[in-house]
Amino acid sequence: MTQPIFEIFLSTVPGLEHVLLDEVVEAGFKNPVATGGGVTIQGDWADVWRANLTLRGPSKVLARIGEFRAFHLAQLDKRARKFPWGDILGQAILDNELSIKVEVNTNKKSKIYHAGAAVERIERAIHEEFGAKIAEGLEDADIVIKVRIDDNNVIFSIDTSGKGLHKRGHKQAMGKAPMRETMAALTLRACGYTGDEPVLDPMCGSGTFLIEAAEISRNFMAGRARSFAFESLASYDETAVRRIREAWTIQNSDQQFYGSDRNVNVIGFAKDNATRAGVAGQCHFTPTQVSNLERPEGSAGLVIVNPPYGARIGKKKDLFALYASFGDVMREKFKGWRVGMITSDTQLAEATRLPWKPTEAPIAHGGLKVKLFQTGVLR
Repeated sequence: MTQPIFEIFLSTVPGLEHVLLDEVVEAGFKNPVATGGGVTIQGDWADVWRANLTLRGPSKVLARIGEFRAFHLAQLDKRARKFPWGDILGQAILDNELSIKVEVNTNKKSKIYHAGAAVERIERAIHEEFGAKIAEGLEDADIVIKVRIDDNNVIFSIDTSGKGLHKRGHKQAMGKAPMRETMAALTLRACGYTGDEPVLDPMCGSGTFLIEAAEISRNFMAGRARSFAFESLASYDETAVRRIREAWTIQNSDQQFYGSDRNVNVIGFAKDNATRAGVAGQCHFTPTQVSNLERPEGSAGLVIVNPPYGARIGKKKDLFALYASFGDVMREKFKGWRVGMITSDTQLAEATRLPWKPTEAPIAHGGLKVKLFQTGVLR
């Protein structure tokens, strides 16, 4: 039987939509379009499963499950009760074993403008008509239903991911201000990394950049070690999802990845995380200050770094020497390599005296606006 086609939204942090679009196009999803905060595609439930399992860049995968018009709360209540929730929510939810939560965003173009009142009506309708248990908060819910009320159109989507997709399942130990795996993957892609060159991170923290790079080099499935919210929906087909997993091909790679950090503790975290991810044999972590950094033997590759910005870790005035030292080491020892650096401060980036290319739009990161600075091949 032919599966219905619907809109699927792959969310990401603002500023990286075009990079995610590149990944989605490469993966062969249908009708991808970059929009604010992500990429939309057209597909069926098999595409939802494949996107969650295999794409490295999205933060969440949202499936649009339907819509209706409503001009006041009583109408919203009535139509929410008639919505086919039983065709969407899995039996464990309908049997009260799992919980749901509704999140509403509305705007001034709609008659229903009070998001809290809309949440209350929709949740009560689902509970009273279908018996679903309502979670106390979004973090407590097994399934989150996202509702957008725009110009009196009530549009329902369901979060098919559950926990954010940056939670691959192997990073259990972290340092301060960690880079999310999804953002690391998109940053590597933006730097032109495809898995066929070494990568070095001289301020590696818990190893996110290098573990992502090593997984890409082996073509590891991003979601291989975790569960997803879609497993609790009526559409879930365990056999079909198993086929997606089994059809995935891991490849051999002799690329090596090098991480260092002056913090001995986070080096231990990085080693443990790489072991859980299955890439410890390719990743080499050492407690080393930037000023003592040495170029690895072998071919040139990519240096990627997410140094302190001064906004959360360290004071800005103390960081100029760190950035300058990093730039000195790159120019002296890393000719032939490319450099990518994320920072929120252009002055700090300029303190490296590296030949940065023009930057693109800022990227939302942990409440800050950062930019990706890139060089060409250093000469």
